[in-house]
Amino acid sequence: MIEGQLLEHFPVAIPAQTRSLFRRRLSAEEFSRFCRVRLFSITYWSQGLRIRGYLALPADLSEPAPAIIFNHGGSGERSALTPHTAAATIGLFAAWGYVAIASQYRGIGGSEGQEEWGGADVDDALALLPLLERLPEVDPDRIGLVGGSRGGMMALQMLRRTTRFRAAVTIGAPTMLHALPLTDPLYRTMLRFLPPGVSPSTAAAERSALLWAEELCKTTPLLVLHGTGDRRVSPEHALYFALALQRVRHPYKLILYDHADHVLAGRWAESTADIRWWLDHYVRHRAPLPKVGPHGA
Repeated sequence: MIEGQLLEHFPVAIPAQTRSLFRRRLSAEEFSRFCRVRLFSITYWSQGLRIRGYLALPADLSEPAPAIIFNHGGSGERSALTPHTAAATIGLFAAWGYVAIASQYRGIGGSEGQEEWGGADVDDALALLPLLERLPEVDPDRIGLVGGSRGGMMALQMLRRTTRFRAAVTIGAPTMLHALPLTDPLYRTMLRFLPPGVSPSTAAAERSALLWAEELCKTTPLLVLHGTGDRRVSPEHALYFALALQRVRHPYKLILYDHADHVLAGRWAESTADIRWWLDHYVRHRAPLPKVGPHGA
């Protein structure tokens, strides 16, 4: 077995509840494209483990398409992707014309291994890169990354280790676990999944992009999204992280949505349009990197 090898896949119908949801959210033309997305449940190889996930393909592909890796949030079995949540995320990306893929991560959703919440499970998400690169439907020069909450934290860890992504988006991502009190729910969640013998302070630092912003791939422009009403991950995580990105002159854009919660509810249409523009601009169209540092008038 080789890293990222696709072991099995089988088609999954987009649930009726998901179709009903997007019939109300999308235009007639967009909804037609969404309904023709091909969704698959997949199993692939990562560090000797059989990892489950989902793959979504646009309809009527005539040439290799850009691709997106999506990292879901949450912890434990309740966070596992379902046909509904997979269709609502990577299915929507596929309706935009992207090949989209998501990992369940180890220990979740039928995957082998033990969950580590930002530990070795980052390798499960990274293993999707060679998987995508082997698919004839994918243009390997145009791959983007999107992560929400815990998945955003993991996305930043990925950007510390690879230069393969043309652009990335984080939504409600924790970036400063190292600075949280031991009683904070986020810190306590991390503690639940630490392997034996791992130092909590070391683990928190490894999951805190605020500490190593200068190590992020500078050829990957980063869109940082957060709701000002987020009760799970304080918007301060995004604010302090943006300051760190500014200091190291990393190409980025910060958007704080007023009256928006952890999943940006109430700002779905606005935030979805922002995400799509970022991905289309830098991934699909290969736009040059934005200027960083002082410039202009």
